[in-house]
Amino acid sequence: MLRKYLAAAMEKAKYEILLDDKSFYGGIPGFEGVYANAESLEKCREELEEVLEEWVFFRISRNLPLPVATF
Repeated sequence: MLRKYLAAAMEKAKYEILLDDKSFYGGIPGFEGVYANAESLEKCREELEEVLEEWVFFRISRNLPLPVATF
């Protein structure tokens, strides 16, 4: 179930290239504070997934609500 939740959230991820240093920025709408920045798109995606997982575990540990993900 957790893997499906993370995968559904990652499907909503949005990426852009930052003009100042040509790095990639990624974030997930509806998941406040979940973002990543890296030199390549693949590295940005990997970092974003790690941030998302840590964010979910943190919110669960504090009994905070999670955004609803559609599978």
